[in-house]
This record gives sequence, C-alpha cells and structure tokens, in this order.
Amino acid sequence: MATRIPSLNWLRVFEAAARTESFARAAVQLNMSAAAVSQQVKALETRLGTPLFHRHAHAVTLTEAGRAYLPSVQQSLLMLETATTGLFGETREQRLYVQSVLLFAHGILAGGLPEFQTNHPQINLSLSTGNMVADFTNRFTDLQIVFGNPALFGTDGDELLRERLYPVAPPGIAAQIQHPQDLFQFNLIEVSTHRASWPHLFESLRLPAGQARYFFADNSLMAAELAAKGGGVALARAPASDRIMELSGLVPCLSDIEVEGQEAYHLIYPDRAALRPPARAFRDWLLNYSAAVQTR
Repeated sequence: MATRIPSLNWLRVFEAAARTESFARAAVQLNMSAAAVSQQVKALETRLGTPLFHRHAHAVTLTEAGRAYLPSVQQSLLMLETATTGLFGETREQRLYVQSVLLFAHGILAGGLPEFQTNHPQINLSLSTGNMVADFTNRFTDLQIVFGNPALFGTDGDELLRERLYPVAPPGIAAQIQHPQDLFQFNLIEVSTHRASWPHLFESLRLPAGQARYFFADNSLMAAELAAKGGGVALARAPASDRIMELSGLVPCLSDIEVEGQEAYHLIYPDRAALRPPARAFRDWLLNYSAAVQTR
C-alpha cells in the first residue's frame, strides 16, 4: 500500500516557507530557487489534497489546514535533527523555536538578540510573536515568552520582567496635563489584553475612574501609534514599551506619576530538565539579559 507520508524535502520546504511567509525568503535559506520552492510546495499540496498557503503578490500566508499542519511538521523535523545529532555527533546548526508576546519582542528581545546570535552562531533561532492567549496555544515552540498568569500557558517557567505604568502623549498634549484630573479631558487609549491598565492607575492615584473616556486597542504598539497621531493618551509599560514610546515621540504627561503593574513577563516551557541544549542556552542568556534591563 502506498504511503501518505510526504517527502522530507517537501516538508523542509513547507516549514521554511511557512516560517518566513515567503517562497523567496525560504529559497534563500534553503539555497534553492524560488521556483523550486513553489514547485515542491505544490507537490506537497497535491499529495495531501489540500492547499497549505494563500498566495499573494509578494508573500504567502498559511491556510487553516497549513496552520494546523505546521506544528507537527516542525516538531517532527526537530525530533529527527535531535536524534541524528545524538547518534552521529553535532550538526552545524541547532534549530530553536521561540514565541514571544509582541511588546516584549519589540522592546526587549530585539535589542539583545544580536548579542545572543554572536555568542551562539550555531543556533538557528526562529522567533514568532503573538498577543492573545489563543496565539500561544496549539503551537510547537521550545520556549514562550508570555505576559500575565503563567499557569495559562505552561507547566514550568521563570519570571523575567515586571512593568511600570505612566501616561504618555505627544508633547503638545502632555503640556496640557498639569494635574492627574486633566487626563479626563482626553481619550484614554486602553490595551484590552492587559489586566492592569487605566483603572489600576486611577485606583493608585485615588481618582474616580467613572469620568474616563476609553478607546480600545489590542496591543501597546497600536496604542502608541494612536497616541502619536493625536488619538489620546496612552499608558507606557516600561521597560518593554520604552523603544516604541521613543519612536512614536511620546513623553510622560506627569513626571511624578508612575505605578507598579500587577503582572509580569514569564519564560514558559514544559519541563526545565527536558530543555534541549539551544533552549537552555537561550534561557540562561535571557535571564541574565532581562535582569540587566530591569535594573537600568
């Protein structure tokens, strides 16, 4: 009976194209032509009897079937790589899959990853981002960096960073806010995925939150951009938000207002003892790097 297991080359090509969301970028990584990548993906789709990608002008995105298939393919390739290394010695590259909440990836990881890659050139890091709890479920990763209750995401982990909250706006708006009550004259941009937000700030300042007018966004990068365009006052979430606040030209509205957040960023994994060598190396580096960031 003919097997339905696809060619290993097809699976490698599918994984690279899914991870990079581009046949051209996958081709560069695999030392192939973009046409060859496209042909092998098409062969895989024909074998499976379903499309795995939506094709766009300069990119590809996974179909629902492709998204469901990718974690199994990544895990199978990684298991094969690990078994080969264990039996026959070190491979030239060690693949590592890390998923991070968007603000931490943008404001913290991006500044330190060049150092990590310089110190660990043998580790081929694949970084993806998410924002909602659902983004971190049913996906294969070695390590996840999440915000909030770590019990929702994994069974083992480490606290990385806590946050400090304070209001920010473009200089022209910030100059109009002389007292905490002046915040109520503006739309307050709320990030709906955070438990500690404007009501937490108002409770700490003993202000009546009922006067507030909110505009909801689903992440802090979008909140910063809305504030930069004059859409209202946002909440900085230092230190993870420092970079986006700087890029957006936002400044503190009241220099003496800053409160501790209620939640933290955590590094999550199923079992510390079972971490593969590249994951252990990344964990050790990230714990040291996060501690240095926290004390700046």
